[in-house]
Amino acid sequence: MSLSREQLAMRVARELQDGYYVNLGIGIPTLVANYVPAGMNVMLQSENGLLGMGQFPTEAELDADMINAGKQTVTAVKGASIFSSAESFAMIRGGHVDLTVLGAFEVDVMGNIASWMIPGKLIKGMGGAMDLVAGADNIVVTMTHASKHGESKLLPQCSLPLTGAGCIKKVVTDLAYVEIADGKFWLKERAPGISVDEIVAKTAGELVVPEVVPEMEF
Repeated sequence: MSLSREQLAMRVARELQDGYYVNLGIGIPTLVANYVPAGMNVMLQSENGLLGMGQFPTEAELDADMINAGKQTVTAVKGASIFSSAESFAMIRGGHVDLTVLGAFEVDVMGNIASWMIPGKLIKGMGGAMDLVAGADNIVVTMTHASKHGESKLLPQCSLPLTGAGCIKKVVTDLAYVEIADGKFWLKERAPGISVDEIVAKTAGELVVPEVVPEMEF
């Protein structure tokens, strides 16, 4: 069975490290805030000007003015700081974010990412994604492995306009965790109950499969 949105966020949260400054993109990435390991000191950064983003609020904690880049209400952790979006983008462009988590429409074997535009469809737009992929060395993309029509999103070459070129090294999908190197996808983990054959069938780009592919642990 493919991973839920919450399970995707849980798996991505395993990429966090103590002391990291982390930017979470719109969509599934925002859920990672709910799964920061207990005792780990991680500061979540939102491009609209919040450093120290916490979990989504309960009804009692709700503050309509405290939002993330996706306009969702959030909380702030102890030690958080609020500043202008200009200062936020200075952090991003200056390479001060240790890990960036983004959604995507497509990723290809060269580490290219397309995440901002589908011709003929109304999409939210680029947002800060272009700055994030240019200013970060450590980026994790999380998305479904294939579209709702069964078409692979892990491609030999992106077909949509690029957000960034050669910048993606790690992808967590609802079927697998893969890394990108040497112009290939490298299968590292599979979702519980998902066969290697299914992953291979839904990966259009060249996929290197080891003899043993461990299941993700939750």
